[in-house]
Amino acid sequence: MTGKKANEADGAVRFELNGNVAEIILDRADKHNALTPHMYEQIGLCCAEANETAAAHVVIFRGAGERAFCAGSDIKALEGYEDFWAWRNRNDYIPPILNIRKPTIAAVKGWALGGGLEIALACDLRVAATSSVFSAPEVALGWNGAGGAAQHLTRMCGYGQAMRILLSGDRFDAAEAMRIGMIEWLVEDGSEVSKAHEVAEQIASHSTVATQAVKSAVRSAMDLTVTQGLRNENELMSLCFAKVELSKAKHRE
Repeated sequence: MTGKKANEADGAVRFELNGNVAEIILDRADKHNALTPHMYEQIGLCCAEANETAAAHVVIFRGAGERAFCAGSDIKALEGYEDFWAWRNRNDYIPPILNIRKPTIAAVKGWALGGGLEIALACDLRVAATSSVFSAPEVALGWNGAGGAAQHLTRMCGYGQAMRILLSGDRFDAAEAMRIGMIEWLVEDGSEVSKAHEVAEQIASHSTVATQAVKSAVRSAMDLTVTQGLRNENELMSLCFAKVELSKAKHRE
């Protein structure tokens, strides 16, 4: 298990594996799972473990406790950075999530604010309980978010919705998130993790080569032209075929 606590105030992030489904758990429940620099580092380590663990075919992100997914970065913890240069060169937690090769699912309940929203958006799929509350409050604090909310909201929900959410800093509920296409499943409170596992088990039942190829193809579609994307899909499918043929050959031996 990755993610032992440095001390109680630092919080923790845990990696747990159950069959072919892994969980990365933000564990600072008494502070609504607000992120500290130590947790930034731990997220990176857990994401690396997810990639390195062959048995992990799908990864679920969730928050510990009953009240929140993640309330964003702990503002008091941010005061520990010496200056803007130290902040610029911090251990950022979003790139490691985006670098997970396996499909990722956010199981959201309660608050998903700031960095919590960014983590949910960085996942491939989102299951949200009706109690979920989302926002990007950074603008009210005098800055913009740096964890991909602008990138992902614009692609998922469109220019206008992204601007509305990011410029207002207003909170919105799970029903609104569903309406604008930000989440894929809206479920009753308390069933978000079980629903995420249901989805994960279905995905994990497929070839891990195929599911990772699908993820790669869809992610690259946001950056490539249609012609480039089609070429990439063809190469990925060829790799999948090669894997199938290799498996058949081993079976015949």
